[in-house]
Amino acid sequence: MTPRQFLGNELCRARVAAGFSSQQALADHLGFERTVIAKAESGERVPSDPVLTAWAQACDIDTEHYQRLAELARTSDGPVPAWFEYWLERERTAHMLRSWSPIIVPALFETAEYRRAVVMAGGNDPDRAQELVAATLERQSVLTGSDPPEVVAVLHEMVLRRLIGSAEIMYDQLTHLADVSGRPNISVHVVPSSVGAHPGLSGDISLASGEGSPDVLHTDAVPEGHTTETRSLVRRATVTFERIRRDALPCVQSRDLILEVADEQWKQ
Repeated sequence: MTPRQFLGNELCRARVAAGFSSQQALADHLGFERTVIAKAESGERVPSDPVLTAWAQACDIDTEHYQRLAELARTSDGPVPAWFEYWLERERTAHMLRSWSPIIVPALFETAEYRRAVVMAGGNDPDRAQELVAATLERQSVLTGSDPPEVVAVLHEMVLRRLIGSAEIMYDQLTHLADVSGRPNISVHVVPSSVGAHPGLSGDISLASGEGSPDVLHTDAVPEGHTTETRSLVRRATVTFERIRRDALPCVQSRDLILEVADEQWKQ
C-alpha cells in the first residue's frame, strides 16, 4: 500500500465513522464535488490543505496528524507530484488553454532535450530527469488528439534568448516552437524586450477552460505550484493575461522573431 492509498483509507474510515455514509454526503456537507472525495479516498490524489482541513473539522479528527500523512504522501510522488495532478486533469479536458511564460518555454511546447536541461538544473539526478521528461512528452499528447484545445501562449522575448542547456538545444527548441506556432489551433505571441515594464512581471499564468466546468488557474512556484478555481483569482488572472497579450506581437511577427533569434543567436 502506498502512502497515498494509506491516507485515502484513513480518510474513508474517518468519513464513515463521522456518519457520512457516502462520498456524496461528505461532498455536499463540505461544498466540494464528489470527485474530490473519491480521488482522495482512492489514493489517486492527495487532498489540498484546505480540503484536508475542512474534512478533518467535519469528521472531528486530528488535522495536524492528517496533514503529516498528506505531506508524506506528497513526498512519495512519482514523476508527477500530487499537487500538480488536478491541473493536468483540467489541461487534458480543456477546450481552451492560455498561458503566460516569462521565464522558460511553455511545457506543452518543450523539446525533450530542453526539458531535460531544465529539470537537471533543478538538481534532479539523470534517472529522475528522464522520468520528468517522459511525463512532459506524454502531457503534450493533448495537442495531437482528435479534438485538440485552442491554445494561446504568450512568452517574453528573454525566453528565446535565455541559454538552457546549449546553443544546439536552444536552436532546436526555437525552431520547434516556430513549427508548433503554425498549427491552426495554436497561437504564440512574444512580448518584445523593448516593452519594458508590463503587467506580467509578477509571474507565470496558466488558464484552462472546459465545457460545463469553471475556469481553472495554475501558477508555478517553488517548492510547489498552486491550482485554484476561486473566481476572484481566476478573473484577475484572466484580466492580467489579456493585458499582457495586448503588449505582445501578433502571431506572424512573433514567429519571425523566434526564427530570427534562433538563427542569429543560437545557430552554430
